[in-house]
Amino acid sequence: MTTVDLAVHYLDEVSRQFRGYKRLGEGAIAQLKDEELFITLDPESNSVAILVKHLVGNMRSRFTDFLTTDGEKPDRNRDQEFVIGPGTTRTDIMRWWEQGWDLVFSATATLKPEDLTRTVTIRGEPHTVLQALNRQLAHYSAHVAQIIFLAKHLRSSEWKTLSVPRGKSAEFNAQASEKSEKGLPK
Repeated sequence: MTTVDLAVHYLDEVSRQFRGYKRLGEGAIAQLKDEELFITLDPESNSVAILVKHLVGNMRSRFTDFLTTDGEKPDRNRDQEFVIGPGTTRTDIMRWWEQGWDLVFSATATLKPEDLTRTVTIRGEPHTVLQALNRQLAHYSAHVAQIIFLAKHLRSSEWKTLSVPRGKSAEFNAQASEKSEKGLPK
C-alpha cells in the first residue's frame, strides 16, 4: 500500500466514522420523547439538547473554512452552547444537528490525500489536518456516547439497542460468520 493509498483509505475511514457517529446519535435521539431532550441528570450535567447545540457550535467553528481559517472562529460563543432558550423544540435541535453534520461532510468531502499533512490551526495551535480530524473524531464520539448514555438511561426498559443486543452476541457472530462465508456484506 502506498502512502497515497493509505491517505485515501484514511479519508474514507474518517468519513465512515463521522457518518457512524451521526447515525448512532440519531438512533438515540429518535427514541426520546420531546421533553426528554431537555432533561439533565444533575445541575452539572448536559441534556441531549445542550450536547447537540455544543456539537454543532464546534462543528461550525472547526469545519467552516477548515483549511484556511483558525478552527476557533472569533464569533463563536462557546458558553452559549450550554444554554437552551425557552421555546426550543425537537425540530430546532434536529435542524441544528443536520446543519452541523452538513458542514463536517462538506469540508471532509473536499479533502485530498495531500491535505492530510497540511497545517491548520485550532485556537492558534498548529495541527496537521490528520491531527485535527482525529481530534474532532474523538470529541464527537465522546459527546455522541453521552447522548446514547442519556437516551438509554431515560428510556430504560424501552431502550432499543443500537448495536448487538445484550445476550445475543453468539447469535450475531454466527450470522456474521455465515454472511462472510457466503460473501455477503455484514
